Amino acid sequence: MLRKISCSRNNYEKKLFSYVAKGGIDNKKRTTVVRNIINQIRKNKNRALLNYSNKFDNNTFADFDSLKVSSKEMDEALSLCSKEFHNSVKLAAKRITNYQKKLMPKNLYYKDETGTKLGSIWSPLASCGLYVPGGKALYPSSVLMNGIPAKIAGVKRIVITTPASKNELRPEILMAAKEVGINEIYKIGGAQAIAALTFGTESIKKVDKIVGPGNAFVACAKKEVFGDVGIDMVAGPSEVSIVADKTANPDLVAADLIAQAEHDIYAQSILITDNENLISLVNLSLKKQLKQLPKKKIASQSLRNFGLAILAKNKKKIPEIINTIAPEHLELCTSINNKIIKEIKNAGSIFIGKFSPEAIGDYIAGPNHVLPTSGSARFSSGLSVNDFLKRHSLIKITKTGIERLGPSVINLAKHENLDGHANSVKLRLKKEN
Repeated sequence: MLRKISCSRNNYEKKLFSYVAKGGIDNKKRTTVVRNIINQIRKNKNRALLNYSNKFDNNTFADFDSLKVSSKEMDEALSLCSKEFHNSVKLAAKRITNYQKKLMPKNLYYKDETGTKLGSIWSPLASCGLYVPGGKALYPSSVLMNGIPAKIAGVKRIVITTPASKNELRPEILMAAKEVGINEIYKIGGAQAIAALTFGTESIKKVDKIVGPGNAFVACAKKEVFGDVGIDMVAGPSEVSIVADKTANPDLVAADLIAQAEHDIYAQSILITDNENLISLVNLSLKKQLKQLPKKKIASQSLRNFGLAILAKNKKKIPEIINTIAPEHLELCTSINNKIIKEIKNAGSIFIGKFSPEAIGDYIAGPNHVLPTSGSARFSSGLSVNDFLKRHSLIKITKTGIERLGPSVINLAKHENLDGHANSVKLRLKKEN
């Protein structure tokens, strides 16, 4: 089931990259389609949104007003959700909130040896848009993971866009939004939603930043509008790397590989081990467990096309492999987890031990499930409260400070041929000032 790559071969890295690199969103045909959608939204605004929502999402909306979720729909959603589901949402929301509060940065103030007062202060974005996958999919967890950090940061206006199917949104999405305290929700998805949030329409005010996962067209649209609006990241297909040795339970490893694979056919599940026998045992368990899986077809195709088993020479080689892949999710199921952690530089979220499956992180652990994909963990982190904040530098120079620092500023400015800069300091060094 899993394609095996041995690290003992000289060209293993080249072979590894050929399987890990899935192409991302750089598709010329898709980009052309997305750019056309964006242009139509900018030109025709509400009318284009309505047309696209009906065309792409199997809806029959008669006017734009029906695209906005009403307070009546929000209230009805509560009655349509089970008490058990509501309690699970509340628990998840509580844990996510507690974690994000601990991540809130503090303002900084200090005085240096020249008497200069320096520091930095944080302020929230004025507005943000949350994209929540919808239609046939159901991701109330995305509402919590994206909305709660924005709330904790202090964002005043939070907008949700999520595609409807047959004019309806799943009540679970609306209930999660109500739990977070988000009331501005539109039944629109795809690239058209990203364009509307970026440029605004007659009815939707533009936002300062767009966050949240979506399909390839959504990812492409976010890439296209970046600069006109802030974005969290350009996310590709989801992925997990599981490091396991002879002490690991092959059934648990297989279960976690399947949990990732059932996301979609492009999801990637990777086993990294120094034990060849474990690969065989995991493959046997995969075949057995897949027979009982409702999404067997999707998971099987994902594992067949992108599933890998990487056989390391020894455990010392494993951190190098991890840092090369830079996985979105990393599970450690070995006897030396603590040693491996110390050498990990590139990973979105790390799950330690056999009782820490990635699924826990997807819903309820506390840290965010919006994570860097496609190797971008080399230079980025998961979504957090920090993504909804801006940092402003503070500088207050005293007379003593300008006297001590000014001459060096003048010298540097002259070497850069910026005489105006130099003069602005010279004037302040005159005794009458």
